[in-house]
Amino acid sequence: MKVCSVELKSNEAIICLLSLSEGLFSLPDCRARRVTLMDVKSTEHLKKFQFDFAKLMADYKVDKVVIRERPTKGKFAGGAIGFKLEAAIQLIDGLDVETLSAAEIKESLKQTPLPIPFGNTGLKAFQESAFTTAVAYLNR
Repeated sequence: MKVCSVELKSNEAIICLLSLSEGLFSLPDCRARRVTLMDVKSTEHLKKFQFDFAKLMADYKVDKVVIRERPTKGKFAGGAIGFKLEAAIQLIDGLDVETLSAAEIKESLKQTPLPIPFGNTGLKAFQESAFTTAVAYLNR
C-alpha cells in the first residue's frame, strides 16, 4: 500500500510518500515535497492547487491520502487557509482521504516506534511530521 501523508501549514501541503509491502517500508522518490497555494483568495489558484495535488497522487499511484488533523480551537488551532486546503484535497474525485488525529498518531507510535531514525530517511526536516503521520497510519 502506498500512502501520501500531508501536513498542512499556512498555504502549503507538505507531503511524504511511504509504502508498505510485505512488512517493509520504502520511501519512493517524489518530484515534490510540498504543494503550494499561491493566492489564497483566488478561486483559480485553489483549483490549480487541487489539480496539481490530484495529478501528483495519480502519477505516483497513491492508494490513500492521510492528513494530519489540526485542532479547531486553542493555541495550536489550524488556520482558515489550512482548512480550505484540507477541503480541496478531500473533494478530489477518486481519492481516498482520511484524517488522523495527534492522539491516534501518538498512540500508534507508542505501540510501534519508528523503524529508523528520521535523520536516516533522506527527507527534509520540514517533512518529519508528514513522515511520522504516514508511519503511524501504516502501523495501525
